Amino acid sequence: MNFEQIEQLFSSLTQRIDLELFIFNLVVATLLSLVLAQFYTRFGNAVANRQKFASNFAPLALTTVLIITIIKSSIALSLGLVGALSIVRFRAAIKDPEELIYLFLVIGIGLATGANYPILASIAVFLILALLFVNHMIQSRSIYTKANMLYVNISSDHTDINIFVETLQNNMDHIELKRLDRMANGIDATFICKASGLDAITKAQEAIINVSEKTTVSIVDQPDLIV
Repeated sequence: MNFEQIEQLFSSLTQRIDLELFIFNLVVATLLSLVLAQFYTRFGNAVANRQKFASNFAPLALTTVLIITIIKSSIALSLGLVGALSIVRFRAAIKDPEELIYLFLVIGIGLATGANYPILASIAVFLILALLFVNHMIQSRSIYTKANMLYVNISSDHTDINIFVETLQNNMDHIELKRLDRMANGIDATFICKASGLDAITKAQEAIINVSEKTTVSIVDQPDLIV
């Protein structure tokens, strides 16, 4: 291939691709991917190094923009890309499903901007981030409400559950009966409680044990992992 053929190929490609729009799409994709990276670093829940993982967002988005811009102007290039990707294997391990979600978002940014829809990509990204922020706040609030919650299991030969309810009410800030089993030799009751501190837990435990000699109590933190 001589210089004239290369020049003709380049000119035919530039005629089908608006360079100014292409550069604008690259800038939009970069800005959106950086915004997404900051959001993921600040509000993500993955255990891995989020800042290091988020540093890949911009290169991935720009690469996707480049690929989509090139192949959308030629069916032959599209088929060639499919053939090339069929022999490429990606072995990067995704340790958290959240990482995969954000990778799809980054690829979506590249697809939209590469297809000349930068405004649509911007609206979609900010709307999705707003919804993710609301979901993050709801989850944070639910986690806060579960703070200091306890799993209390009482086994006793005493069959009057009201005694244990009153004892817990006198020492706990919140109680909720989750399960009550009546057995031949007594009862087995499970409560979800919230205590103000260790002193309240100790007092409640001593008061429950003093109901009868055969009364036992078990108190465990994090009830959502058990019940």
